[in-house]
Amino acid sequence: MKLYNTLTKRKEEFVPLEEGKVKMYVCGPTVYNFIHIGNARPMIVFDTVRRYFEYKGYDVNYVSNFTDVDDKIIKKAIEEGTSADEVSKRFIEECKKDMAGMNVKPATKHPLATEEICGMVEMIQTLIDKGYAYEKNGTVYFRTRQFKEYGKLSHKNLDDLRSGERSLLVTGEDEKEDPLDFVLWKPKKEGEPAWQSPWCDGRPGWHIECSVMSKKYLGEQIDIHAGGEDLVFPHHENEIAQSEAANGKEFAKYWMHNAFLNIDNHKMSKSLGNFRTVREISEQYDLQVLRFFMLSAHYRSPLNFSADLMESSKNALERIVNAADNLKYLMKNAKAEAMTAEEKEAYAKTDAFVDGFEAAMDDDFNTADAVASVFDLVKYINTNTDGESSKEYLKNLFDLLVKLTDVLGLIVDKKEEILAEDIEKLIEERQVARKAKDFARADAIRDELLEKGIVLEDTREGVKWKKA
Repeated sequence: MKLYNTLTKRKEEFVPLEEGKVKMYVCGPTVYNFIHIGNARPMIVFDTVRRYFEYKGYDVNYVSNFTDVDDKIIKKAIEEGTSADEVSKRFIEECKKDMAGMNVKPATKHPLATEEICGMVEMIQTLIDKGYAYEKNGTVYFRTRQFKEYGKLSHKNLDDLRSGERSLLVTGEDEKEDPLDFVLWKPKKEGEPAWQSPWCDGRPGWHIECSVMSKKYLGEQIDIHAGGEDLVFPHHENEIAQSEAANGKEFAKYWMHNAFLNIDNHKMSKSLGNFRTVREISEQYDLQVLRFFMLSAHYRSPLNFSADLMESSKNALERIVNAADNLKYLMKNAKAEAMTAEEKEAYAKTDAFVDGFEAAMDDDFNTADAVASVFDLVKYINTNTDGESSKEYLKNLFDLLVKLTDVLGLIVDKKEEILAEDIEKLIEERQVARKAKDFARADAIRDELLEKGIVLEDTREGVKWKKA
């Protein structure tokens, strides 16, 4: 399996630090509003990367944070006359709803920056002790020039930065030893959330947060660090400097970055009025369509969002879902159970589609070509099945289609939606059956609900249900 490493600017064979395991950190959103479709791209892309590693048999420890302390969150809280904590908690929940809609699997751990402040204070103190950081009037800065490899990820030269090509300047540049030094800890302002530290009551700089959360939940060295290409500099560059200076070892072996998303060939911005949230998209389309659209291009290629492209994605996804629905219909009405010799031969030919799918994904997660292999399989299914096909043959084809689309996070085995009142009626019927000691019927109702994605829990207060 090969992936493109931003650090070396080339495709490299993936070799994990520990055999059979992948330690992966993906920078998550700053939660001050509903997530936009630019946030959605890395979520979908790296969820798919994770799913493919799992498909290949790796045990993936996938950590993705929520930045829940930030200037934007504080600004939103002041506008609403509420607390930063209330704003961040509310939008974390909204973000999780959107992620579920896009079928993004929950991370192994979703750490919150505010819950890891102690670790940040410790790492900053280590950097001070090692001479990589210094304090001035309560603010702690990182000595950028002290870290000799600074710029190795973004391939930027410190002297070019200094001459004004792109600066790391932040408030308080007058007291910094060097204009390129960046903030690790800053004093609180009136009305802002703050935590105690040896330097002042204040809060961490953004970059230190990810270094600490990655170290706590994945260790000092990780396999893959990922995010949008806008994070390469300065965020990821600064993470490398902090982590490697503090820990004395290479931070991440591979760095993966997805390209930008444009709207109708323009950069997304509120000033242009083309800012689109995932929630707004969900009012027009099933978010599976958004996911399919995101995977229709290679993750390192810029992607252009438009109504026409979403419509074509919707139609393309329907072709896959219709093939799955047709297989289910044929299975229900199949006369023969076992595969014939001809069907065994026909099914063996599907290996070519699996090989094509895996070859695409092994080549730097080329989802566009992987999707093409799925369509080749769909075409084969549609032309090689009919009312005479055996149940076993149909089931094997169906399971294969579900297996490949699941790697892409696409749900083709749609469970029939069931209304809450219908669930309650079935629960009532089950209770009556149990009282009458008709346990076969009671079990059948439980299984019927489970088939529709509803799990029953028998509690002291009665029967409760939830979606699986």
